[in-house]
Amino acid sequence: MYKTYYGLKENPFNVNPDPRYLFMTPEFEEAFSGLTYGIQTRKGIISLTGEVGTGKTTLVNRLLDWLQQHRGKTAFLFNSRMNSVQLFDFVLAEFGIACDSQSKSNRLMKLNQWLLDRFRAGETAILIIDEAQNLTFPVLEEIRMLTNLETSTQKLLQIVLSGQPELEEKLKLPELRQLRQRIMLRCKTRPLTKQQTHDYVCERLRIAGASTSGQPIFSAKATEIVHLYSLGIPRVINLLCENSLINGYVEQKLPIEPDTVEAVAREFQLDEVEPIAPPASLQPGTDVYSSEAFIQNLGEALSRFRLSTTRESLPSRGRK
Repeated sequence: MYKTYYGLKENPFNVNPDPRYLFMTPEFEEAFSGLTYGIQTRKGIISLTGEVGTGKTTLVNRLLDWLQQHRGKTAFLFNSRMNSVQLFDFVLAEFGIACDSQSKSNRLMKLNQWLLDRFRAGETAILIIDEAQNLTFPVLEEIRMLTNLETSTQKLLQIVLSGQPELEEKLKLPELRQLRQRIMLRCKTRPLTKQQTHDYVCERLRIAGASTSGQPIFSAKATEIVHLYSLGIPRVINLLCENSLINGYVEQKLPIEPDTVEAVAREFQLDEVEPIAPPASLQPGTDVYSSEAFIQNLGEALSRFRLSTTRESLPSRGRK
């Protein structure tokens, strides 16, 4: 629609994680290096957290490509809304482990033997779970227990928990302190700075065929407004720029100026709602009250309450 007008060969701001459009920042490189280091040195559990739209999926896709080149055996679970039984179903299926038994102990033995075989063959097994902030307490406890599959010196299964900042808040809860203590590396994706936003827009336009010597498609002021409303979130930058190109084409604007970007921001209500969730403590959800730890704690509390009530109802010795 607008490609010919702006001298582009393709749409520069598609939301698909095209590796050609991967924009490397020092923060992105740091997160990727942390993931690869943790897997190579068999740290066990690694967390990857970041705000929605900051590139976690892109980073995980790059990690999967890297693992294929380094003899990695991967299981990637993108649906985190599952129970403990489904967790083992997905893990065994993703690793291609055949097990006819529905017994948990038999499944664990099958998985342990398979992991030992991979270890002896010099291969690394990696379980990556996306949207990990949605995992229930019982499932997170099962994931912790999977790290017990080990030799005397090495963890047999490397686990990457990828999720939104709510995952970090969840891990602060007392019920998950054992899991929290087993996370050996914490990697993060971060929003782009104002300068990085400008470079990101220019780079994507260049890859899409924009001339680097002619008039810029977005004015410098326009990219500042893009950063203002996107807060440096790449997904929101793409949204603003794509729709600004459409509106700019309709209005025959070159370069695109701040008023065009502001109109798009108002259309998507970015002037009213920020694309980043406000910091807040995690409120206990339904998974807290259905977790095994909560039920156990509740039972202990009720027992203490009944005991104290019984004692108060008994007459005190020596009372006249």
